[in-house]
Amino acid sequence: MVGDDGPTHHGCYDIAYFRCIPNMIISSPMNESELRNLMYTAQLESTTIPFVIRYPRGEGVMPEWKTEMKEIKIGTGRKLKEGKDIAILSFGHPGNFAAAAIRELKNDGLNPGHYDLRFAKPLDEALLHEACQQYEKLITVEDGSIEGGIGSAILEFMAMHGYKNDVKILGIPDRLVEHGTPKELHKECGYDAASIADVVREMMKEKITVSQLLG
Repeated sequence: MVGDDGPTHHGCYDIAYFRCIPNMIISSPMNESELRNLMYTAQLESTTIPFVIRYPRGEGVMPEWKTEMKEIKIGTGRKLKEGKDIAILSFGHPGNFAAAAIRELKNDGLNPGHYDLRFAKPLDEALLHEACQQYEKLITVEDGSIEGGIGSAILEFMAMHGYKNDVKILGIPDRLVEHGTPKELHKECGYDAASIADVVREMMKEKITVSQLLG
């Protein structure tokens, strides 16, 4: 969501239209260090197919961003946090919103796991097997269109492998999003930190109620 540049500049659809093209690598960094590492990996001689790196407009999140550049194994994500009952699978910059939501949810006695997928194609299947087997409930978060995006890719993976987890997909809805600041638009589309926290609470409503009854 580019916000002040106007609705025609919103980068909503690239995950969906690149994902259907064979021999494509689709990546998105969560922070400046990951961006540097992805750019470094993309220019290596061993990388022989098209390498897409998407990143948001706006300010970074790391005060000390000049980190050493390292190769990232293509198609691998990161487990950022172990949790219980529910996990958030984020792609790109919205992973920072997810991390903020997780910090807020401590006050509710909730402890979501968090995975940074890094690649929409190829997916980190080992990481997804772990998440699907360890957590009954999953939330996917992306700053692209819900239709055809990484949440859809994860549902395809789950269907292929017979997983039946409870899944909620957060991203840009199937409508034209109008002008506004990025912060306003993230909230409007329902994937800012507060919205993510609300979805976790809704999915974990029964657990919160039991915890309150037990004191």
